[in-house]
Amino acid sequence: MSAKTGTIRIGEKTVDMPVRSGTIGPDVVDIGKLYGATGAFTYDPGFLSTAACESKITYIDGDEGVLLHRGYAIEELASQGDFLETCYLLLYGELPTAAQKSDFDYRVTRHTMVHDQMSRFFQGFRRDAHPMAVMVGAVGALAAFYHDSTDITDPTQRMIASMRMIAKMPTLAAMAYKYNVGQPFVYPKNDLDYASNFLRMCFAVPCEDYKINPVIARALDRIFILHADHEQNASTSTVRLAGSTGANPFACIAAGIAALWGPAHGGANEICLQMLAEIGTVDRIPQFIARAKDKNDPFKLMGFGHRVYKNFDPRAKIMHKTCHEVLKELGIKDDPLLDVAMELEKIALNDEYFIERKLYPNVDFYSGITLKAIGFPTSMFTVLFAVARTVGWIAQWKEMIEDPNQKIGRPRQLYTGQPARKYVETAKR
Repeated sequence: MSAKTGTIRIGEKTVDMPVRSGTIGPDVVDIGKLYGATGAFTYDPGFLSTAACESKITYIDGDEGVLLHRGYAIEELASQGDFLETCYLLLYGELPTAAQKSDFDYRVTRHTMVHDQMSRFFQGFRRDAHPMAVMVGAVGALAAFYHDSTDITDPTQRMIASMRMIAKMPTLAAMAYKYNVGQPFVYPKNDLDYASNFLRMCFAVPCEDYKINPVIARALDRIFILHADHEQNASTSTVRLAGSTGANPFACIAAGIAALWGPAHGGANEICLQMLAEIGTVDRIPQFIARAKDKNDPFKLMGFGHRVYKNFDPRAKIMHKTCHEVLKELGIKDDPLLDVAMELEKIALNDEYFIERKLYPNVDFYSGITLKAIGFPTSMFTVLFAVARTVGWIAQWKEMIEDPNQKIGRPRQLYTGQPARKYVETAKR
């Protein structure tokens, strides 16, 4: 706790509030005693100026385009490590030694299968159900199958639940995909790495062997790393809020998936591809650019700029490279959507309108193009985001449970409804 204070004056009441400093980032005014001292709350729609917790996991500097996990730059983690190494880092706070990494990989791999009765659970959904709707139900249902890891007061059970979530999420996601396209489920294989295993579960069929393309597997692994955690975003805050009630970890992650589904959050890359489809062909781009520049037109170019990053999204730099590696590897030609995407990218990086406003292509833009090229339908984009973000949610949930200062979430409000009034009998109204 720093010795600095901030003074707040409300009417005739003046109160000094402690100012806390983190290792990096802006100072935080601790207003925990504001209501007791002044009778007033703060008003902060969207909590844009409010720190709801103390965390050691992820740091973002949106102005400078910085994203750190446990102090390590996202660029280094994505270019030099793999997803399970990032998972270990987020969960345990340090990069693993070779022995620790081998043991962690083994433990995750041995948890990839789900209870066989889960396959019957899927049959209750319509075939054309959105995979995210299926995921919300399926992940929440895990609590009905794994009773031995729902006691959040037991550190061992918390870790078992964490491992199960990281391991089983790709299996459930692949099952949601297979069910949607009407193909049989494919069981995981323990001799494959995390991304390769997921690709095989999604795209293999019983009648022929599936060959893993290492370029595609590495690209998917990188996508998972880039989406592993992103500080106190909407879905992570939802997981923490649900967890603050003492809910089991599977229910908390299901809540996070529901929040992620929104088009303003995890659904952004799906919406981006829908926009590219709306544009349709390269020759139609100028009219959509003109609409985007028109203040009176509600149309917005999706996949450009970011709510947090006022500079270039550091994840987009890596995703840009990965995207072009995948397109080159697959040799995709004559795809109108990708032609539109590449032309939009060129315009955004060279047009003064976009440069002045720092509307650079973001991670959703490049990941959407990449996932489409790999063969995933747009309905699966947010599901893959959920697979990646599960470790971040779990790490944040674990940190919250183990924080002695954490309280049940209870935001306040500014009430603007009717004041107290008397009930009037029906006949007299």
